[in-house]
Amino acid sequence: MLLLLLGIVTLHAAALVLLFVSTIVSAWTTGSTSSSDLWNNCSTTNGGYHCDPAYTGEWIQAVQALMILSIIFSFISLFLFFCQLFTLQKGGRFFVTGVFQILASLFVMSGAVIYTVMSPDWVPASEAFGWAYILAWVAFPLALISGLIYVILRKRE
Repeated sequence: MLLLLLGIVTLHAAALVLLFVSTIVSAWTTGSTSSSDLWNNCSTTNGGYHCDPAYTGEWIQAVQALMILSIIFSFISLFLFFCQLFTLQKGGRFFVTGVFQILASLFVMSGAVIYTVMSPDWVPASEAFGWAYILAWVAFPLALISGLIYVILRKRE
């Protein structure tokens, strides 16, 4: 049981770290002379590096909010897991923890879908999706799987 709990916490922590990194790092789209993320558009022009604040459209603010909400809900889920681990009665399920983690996965998926659909209007066609964008998509199934495991998991001791 201890090994199972350690594996679940590791999976949850990995999803949380991926969410943090994908939200903070400026590599959602990358090109030869520029990169864009949720917060800044940076480009190299005339030998200098110049960053402008992100486009102030509603869709980028929605993506920012959804990514931040996914981090918050994932963190709350981890906190609730440790609280329920010591207070939940034997045979009880970690249902609340699982629901919060599943919500976190749905938030990151929604944010990534909005960015996928709307970014061609914002980002030049010469740029490609970056590794932070890919991390957000990798965090989605990890958070969903850990949330489903929490819902299925019963406290044994």
